[in-house]
Amino acid sequence: MATVPNQPGGGFTGNLARAPMSSRTLFSSVMTGIAFLCGALALLPLLAVLSYVLIKGFSSLSLDLFTKLPPPPLVKGGGFGNAIMGTLIMVGIAALISVPFGVLAAIYLTEFSSGKLSRWIRFATNVLSGVPSIIAGVFAYGIVVATTGGFSAVAGGAALSILMLPIIVRTTDEALQLVSKDLRQAAVGLGATNFQTVSWVVVPAAVPAIVTGATLAIARAAGETAPLLFTALFSQFWPSTLFQPTASLAVLVFNFAIAPFKNWQSLAWAASLILVLLVLITSIIARWATRERR
Repeated sequence: MATVPNQPGGGFTGNLARAPMSSRTLFSSVMTGIAFLCGALALLPLLAVLSYVLIKGFSSLSLDLFTKLPPPPLVKGGGFGNAIMGTLIMVGIAALISVPFGVLAAIYLTEFSSGKLSRWIRFATNVLSGVPSIIAGVFAYGIVVATTGGFSAVAGGAALSILMLPIIVRTTDEALQLVSKDLRQAAVGLGATNFQTVSWVVVPAAVPAIVTGATLAIARAAGETAPLLFTALFSQFWPSTLFQPTASLAVLVFNFAIAPFKNWQSLAWAASLILVLLVLITSIIARWATRERR
């Protein structure tokens, strides 16, 4: 864009149209194209995986999948209703453990802790978020399975809560830090205590981001396999108590996908699709529930 310096009258004169062949315009166009290409390449693996799961999974969908138990090898029909129920139970247990502790820990970090202590806690949270999921399973095995004397849904939920906790702490911490300080100062100016400011002003303002972080943590926990192999194991039957081996969609996909039986492989593809849809539905519900808040 070219302009003429100020004239004696105080205004600008000259052509403000964008020069299409200038070096700056060409450079901007080239970099925009490269950025678009990189974005498309980043989405390509995701779209390829999702499309393949949709194609293979939809061909195996039926109502029996949600109401029946896994069939024996080479027997048509059956389903994995017990795995769906087990996944919901263990993810629910993990959420009941990790969400309250994670949100309270983040509130303490942002609003009440000292600078040095908060830095160490954030560092430990970052380290925990990088721990392989199988290590969380081994830890839960030593703490829960070895103590209770058997594999169970409770042990699986405890292992998943370890994986969810750092995600919830980090997202809640960042969400609370983004709340404007003017809101805090206004609440204090009206006579609110620090506790009242946090509970009535800061946390409600950050609820959409907190719910989004919890949704991301639930999505990760629902697809984990390694921790459940050490804690909940697997079962061909409906779960009757929380203290027995419990089936899950992720472990079912792992077991059936490597089996040499065609009917089990078909169930593995259908379970993969259901697992993806569960994560998608959870995200949609979270977005809808927090829409009015935003």
